[in-house]
Amino acid sequence: MEFENDKMVKKAIRGNKKAFEHLIKQHYERIYRTAYLYVHNEEDALDVVQETTYQAYKSIHSLKHPDYFMTWLTRIIIRCAGHILKKRNNIVPLTDEVLSNLSVTYHSGHDEAIDLLNAIGQLKGNYRSAIILFYYYDYSIKTISEIMEIPEGTVKTYLSRGKVELKKSYKDEEGKCNG
Repeated sequence: MEFENDKMVKKAIRGNKKAFEHLIKQHYERIYRTAYLYVHNEEDALDVVQETTYQAYKSIHSLKHPDYFMTWLTRIIIRCAGHILKKRNNIVPLTDEVLSNLSVTYHSGHDEAIDLLNAIGQLKGNYRSAIILFYYYDYSIKTISEIMEIPEGTVKTYLSRGKVELKKSYKDEEGKCNG
């Protein structure tokens, strides 16, 4: 499977439109999920997917190592999501619609899942990226440093500070509930 994927990436790099289309279809769910984790609504996530596909198509020829295709594509997703968030002045509201969609997805412990997504959405951009890439996608520190184009030590710092912020927001929530 891995070898077949590399062949498809190499074809796309050489300008084969069908190969590129196949790769996007193959990874569509992951692209959308990543976009959604950043922008928190379907409309913007679809915009991110569309812009990511366009940007990737325009620059696929610059990809030097086919085995880094997903790392390269994830970097584009994050950049496109960042542009959308900037347009919205970096405010990431969780609307009732989003919350109701999430509650359908998470039958047991859905309140905790919603709280966690809300808390992640409130993190600084770099912390949020590191947390999402590490915990949702199981990327290594090294891969995250390549995606975010920062040193590995900085990734560790972002993860550590992001977790501290998440813990703090949970304690604040508990204080409100108990107080």
